[in-house]
Amino acid sequence: MKKESHMTDLSVAQLKDIRAAVMGAAAKAPGYLIGLGILFIVLGMIGVAGQVLFSFLTVNVLGAFLVIGGGLQFVHAIQSKGWQSVGIQVILSILYIAAGLFTWVFPIPALEVITLWLAAIFFITGFLRLVSAFQHRHFNEWFWLALSGLISILMGFLIMNGYPASSLWLPGLLIAIELLLQGWSMLFLGFAARSLAQQ
Repeated sequence: MKKESHMTDLSVAQLKDIRAAVMGAAAKAPGYLIGLGILFIVLGMIGVAGQVLFSFLTVNVLGAFLVIGGGLQFVHAIQSKGWQSVGIQVILSILYIAAGLFTWVFPIPALEVITLWLAAIFFITGFLRLVSAFQHRHFNEWFWLALSGLISILMGFLIMNGYPASSLWLPGLLIAIELLLQGWSMLFLGFAARSLAQQ
């Protein structure tokens, strides 16, 4: 009996060590993960409520990033005298700025491109979540991480099925759903880290 009890205690201790190794530094800040999870869930719920608005907001934000990034790259290239790649960097910065302006002037074609890009993102993030779920299989909640990965992959298939007619509202909805899934994933990791810290 003592031998069996020792074996059980050892396996519990080993399981705790495995969980601590998997969580790494995240185990020390569960509140941060939980807070980020809640923030993403709230943003996702706002996006679900206003899909078309979220779609056009996405295009405008993307355009702003492209214009600002292109402008900064242009300034950096001009200031880098003697750099052999100045000409290439200037051309790239002009392309970034042109792409940003294109998303502002022609938002619907930009949304169609974003829709295709989102399909690829959903396939990739879904696969990565499945890998992460397998890595966290020592936790009871790993199933929810795997489920969110499968849902992301399903979203990728749904995008390709309704393209291009749904490009007007689909990007906003899918980004909102992705925020919700990421929020739930971070919430799971935060609760897992908190349970590990309380052991």
